[in-house]
Amino acid sequence: MALPPPPAPPPSPAAPPRPLPDLLEEAADAAMAAPSVHNTQPWRIVLHADRLDLRADRTRQLTTVDPGGRELAQSVGAALFNARVALAAGGWAAQVHRLPDPEDPDLLAVVHPVASGPDPALAALAAAVPQRHTDRRRFSGTPVPDDLLRHLTAEAAQEGTELLPVVREEHRRLLARLTRKADHLQNADAAYRAEIRRWTTRRRGAGDGVPASAVPHVDDRQRDDRQRDDRQRDDRQRDDRQRGDLPLRDFDTTGAGALPADHGSGPDQTLVLLASREDDQHACLRAGEALERVLLGLTRLGWAASPVTQAVEVPRTREQLRSALTGGAHPQNVLRIGRAVPGPPTPRRRRDAVVENSTRPPGPPTAPHHAGPTGWPVAGPAAPSGRRPVSDGRGGTTWS
Repeated sequence: MALPPPPAPPPSPAAPPRPLPDLLEEAADAAMAAPSVHNTQPWRIVLHADRLDLRADRTRQLTTVDPGGRELAQSVGAALFNARVALAAGGWAAQVHRLPDPEDPDLLAVVHPVASGPDPALAALAAAVPQRHTDRRRFSGTPVPDDLLRHLTAEAAQEGTELLPVVREEHRRLLARLTRKADHLQNADAAYRAEIRRWTTRRRGAGDGVPASAVPHVDDRQRDDRQRDDRQRDDRQRDDRQRGDLPLRDFDTTGAGALPADHGSGPDQTLVLLASREDDQHACLRAGEALERVLLGLTRLGWAASPVTQAVEVPRTREQLRSALTGGAHPQNVLRIGRAVPGPPTPRRRRDAVVENSTRPPGPPTAPHHAGPTGWPVAGPAAPSGRRPVSDGRGGTTWS
């Protein structure tokens, strides 16, 4: 039976807004916690006395996967949304100017705090900011309730983006087929493989990239089997289960992946598309804000999510998605949603490498102070016999 959507957060006693300098620092920390493509964290944050600037860092752009900067803009959009959440939690509203200067294309957003009327719906997401992470484990088959999907659709619409659940069987198979096709084309490109290696073999302490602790293990035999299946996919009939499988990106370039090898996304997974009516930089920035709004909302309720973006990164398959599934809107992201054991957090860069004009000491970002309403309780994923997941000390998880 479908669950009702979570209730709106109850009103809380009014609290005085936090001092602006402290709050801007905390907004910067929250922005740094945002998701980004391959954990590149392609942003720079500039603090001023009365505002925060979010800039694109083009040196961190993926030139093979994202030559046009569409996913870079989404990543900065997610950071922008986190900054808005932090300001709301501190008792301030936010006036946002997106792409304010045509002569400065790397300045993607300017955020001016306003000491009145903070959005309680945004403030309620603050506690989820440090808890959210991309989960690359296999999800359970627990379906996402229809009412929650409708709620997420409305949340994405608040950010000018469409969220489209992929519910029809033929559409799920099409999405899986296009994802397999795009994954095959990408892995056949030596430049793509080199780019993946670059962002999965970062030096210890770099604070970015996709670490082995956060990816499933894929050995050479599994990789060879997948490549053989790709070559034979047009020569043999697949059964219904195989045709519904959605391949996740292979990040285990060193064979040291610490998560279980059984990580594919089966045909029973809940899948949603994020799409925009326009396909310019502004639309991509807004799609990133919508993505983070959806991810934080899911995190509060104990759901796991991860992007499966191969099909929107290859122009041919992206156009096929657009013509078949999005009613002419431009696909920006694909998410799978389900229940999974919590995984390890991904690293973050030092503040002094990202934030300019900060008065705080260098090092990793600090946990933000959250004021205002706490919102819905966060429920962890279902565990056997009521037990809870704990680290096994080797990058894995056991139950206690």
